[in-house]
Amino acid sequence: MSDFIDLLMAPFAFPFMQKALITAIVSGTVCAILSCFLVLKGWSLMGDAISHAVLPGIIIASLLGIPLAIGAFASGLFCAVATGYLKENSRIKEDTVMGIVFSGMFAIGLVMFAKIDTEQHLTHILFGDILGITDSEFKQILLFAGITIAIILLKRKDFMLYCFDPNQARVIGLPVKLIHYGLLSLLALTIVASLQAVGIILVIAMLISPGIIAFVLCRSFGKMLVVAIIASVTSSVIGTILSFHINATTGPTIVVTQAVYFVIALLYSKLVLARKRSQTNPQSIHTA
Repeated sequence: MSDFIDLLMAPFAFPFMQKALITAIVSGTVCAILSCFLVLKGWSLMGDAISHAVLPGIIIASLLGIPLAIGAFASGLFCAVATGYLKENSRIKEDTVMGIVFSGMFAIGLVMFAKIDTEQHLTHILFGDILGITDSEFKQILLFAGITIAIILLKRKDFMLYCFDPNQARVIGLPVKLIHYGLLSLLALTIVASLQAVGIILVIAMLISPGIIAFVLCRSFGKMLVVAIIASVTSSVIGTILSFHINATTGPTIVVTQAVYFVIALLYSKLVLARKRSQTNPQSIHTA
């Protein structure tokens, strides 16, 4: 038993692994919380769109010598606003608009990266560099994650009602448009906070997997939040430890762990939960 514990703790003898673990847990927690709202709202593709759209902002910020997070956030927010504007002022459906906007902005970012000399490494932008996080980047992640979690906790009921029933939210007097763009802003901020951990390509998995895992296991939003956070935090810990021992990239290993979680959750919901529900209510199979 002691040998097993020593094996688990071996990576954390190194300071950079300690920082990587904390970063993964913080990023995973904020992604898990927002993930539940995205799954209920059906905004999975929106997260994908914004995560890809931040690339031009990163390149421009690098050229101007300003923090990359500012450029990434501005670029992601522009993508969200542009998507909303085109949806409201054209006959094009939202998923189509998102596909056009995010692919266009991502392509612009790749062209800019190829033509402009910057100090940024494309591999780190696309897949993250959680083991190479600096102290300033670490503090930045903590700040962005803290802001996002605080706002969600303060406005949780408003966001919940908006995701479940926007029309009802409008009827009772909630500022639906403000909530809409507020949620998009939090999504952009969360993506910026998680870029260093898993990069542009894989951040969408951290934004969707915890919510999906919780969705197939839970029937109440409160339980869904708890399960999503547990799934995200434990997968971050397991992925970080596993990546050290198998000499693999940490970000993708965390995402693979979450994918395994999803398969297990799906099988459990199909085999175990379905049987329990049918025993509790024999008519449920016929009325479903």
